[in-house]
Amino acid sequence: MILGLLGGLGLFFYGMKMMGDGLENAAGSKLKFILEKVTANPISAVLVGTIVTGIVQSSSATTVMVVGFVNAGLMNLAQATGIIMGANIGTTVTAFIISLDMGMIVPVAIFFGAVMFMFSKAKKRRDLASILLGFGLLMEGMELMKVAMSPLKSSPAFEQIILAIGTQWYFGILLGVVATAVIQSSSATTGILLAMTSTGKITMEIAFPILLGANIGTCATALLSSIGANKIARKAAVIHLMFNTIGSIIFLPLGPLMISFVRSFTAPDNIMMQIADLHIMFNVLNTIILLPFSNILIAAANKIIGPDEVRVSVTDRLDKRLLQTPSIAEGQVINETVRMAEIAKENFKLSFEAFLESDESNAERIFGNERTINELNEGITNFLVELSSSDIDINEFGRIASTYHVLNDIERIGDHSENIMELAQEKIRKGVEMTEDAVEELKSMFTYCIDALNIAIESYKNNDKKRAETMIRVEKRIDELEKEYRETHIRRLNHGKCTPIAGILFLDLISNMERVGDHANNVAEAVLGRYEE
Repeated sequence: MILGLLGGLGLFFYGMKMMGDGLENAAGSKLKFILEKVTANPISAVLVGTIVTGIVQSSSATTVMVVGFVNAGLMNLAQATGIIMGANIGTTVTAFIISLDMGMIVPVAIFFGAVMFMFSKAKKRRDLASILLGFGLLMEGMELMKVAMSPLKSSPAFEQIILAIGTQWYFGILLGVVATAVIQSSSATTGILLAMTSTGKITMEIAFPILLGANIGTCATALLSSIGANKIARKAAVIHLMFNTIGSIIFLPLGPLMISFVRSFTAPDNIMMQIADLHIMFNVLNTIILLPFSNILIAAANKIIGPDEVRVSVTDRLDKRLLQTPSIAEGQVINETVRMAEIAKENFKLSFEAFLESDESNAERIFGNERTINELNEGITNFLVELSSSDIDINEFGRIASTYHVLNDIERIGDHSENIMELAQEKIRKGVEMTEDAVEELKSMFTYCIDALNIAIESYKNNDKKRAETMIRVEKRIDELEKEYRETHIRRLNHGKCTPIAGILFLDLISNMERVGDHANNVAEAVLGRYEE
């Protein structure tokens, strides 16, 4: 019986993971930037938590991800609280699917899922295959667990345990807490509970305290994940524990009333559906009741954990907990790469202004930005390596490979901006003056370079190939201007209109600007999938 239960549970886990991965890949870009949908409105946060958990098929994964978001400074505690509440609702999807009578559909889903998975090359078909095959294996795992537990129908010991849970609710809660903390999945605990209904011994009265215990036990994952995180992240984990525990305390006395209500609209002979409906009702009502008191939960967490720490690292936003959900991890890599590019663009502007105006007041800011760019480059690259080495299909995360190239080009743009600042310092130190013609030429070329940087950043951020195509004209014009202005400046030198040192600085500056245009063009080429070293 134990071997059969373990085999069924393994198949259940694998099917749930496969179906979740398929749904996550199918969601694609919609899931990638899901953070942008989380606003100050608590209802939107609850909806996001529900949707994400319904897709990834794991409230534990969602809450661990939330701890990562909070630790990375991407989300405040109010937003995190809403998502945690939504995750509790989203996790009921698995139990609801299990409770449906799909005996005839499961073999068909496995067959077509397997055929599509083996013979399809298209991403969308393979995602659908993962969903179908994962669903089928999950249901087969449930069936194996049911068969394995059938001997318990005639077991006196099992009957005594069931009677103990029925008369002593705290024993059921303890069982749910321990089982979920060990298995690390409330969905699996609920699945085992539903499988046990095949013994004919499980009633809603017995199932309810176990469900409450499973809700508390699932907090163990987030609590473990918060170890080593900052205080804000630990507060998110504590809020999760308080929310589930307080909800269990509130609804335990209301159990008989809720059970009677569920029985009033569910078929009396379908105990699995009754338990699934009870599970959904508890989590939805718990969220409705406690959501207005989010600020009290946050205040309590602040009291328990203490004041927040000061953030110091520029790469904190790339929390490794995000790796549990590759689509969202990839989205965060894109966001951080865009942030790095914006800093490089700012440095290019500041250094050019410093040269033009002979003003080095922003020198420290520019060199500080350059250090930030280098730190981000290293941090994002390390995060990408870990993401690439996880169990993702690299073909479905094509932007990972291109981002390695993009990071290198952005870092080089930062280097050229630093070079320009050094040229500005030399110009100031030697008291060099530029002619009006030279200044106008520099301004003209700078405008095109800024245009190139804007195209590069926007096209990369939105994966916009049409926008990237517009780079061809801009980059060509930058090359033409560099050649044209080099010739006109040499003529000025020959006619004695400017000093030799002014000529050297001018030529070095337009050379650096032309290289900035080249690297911006490389970013656009990466978006178009035709990057060249």
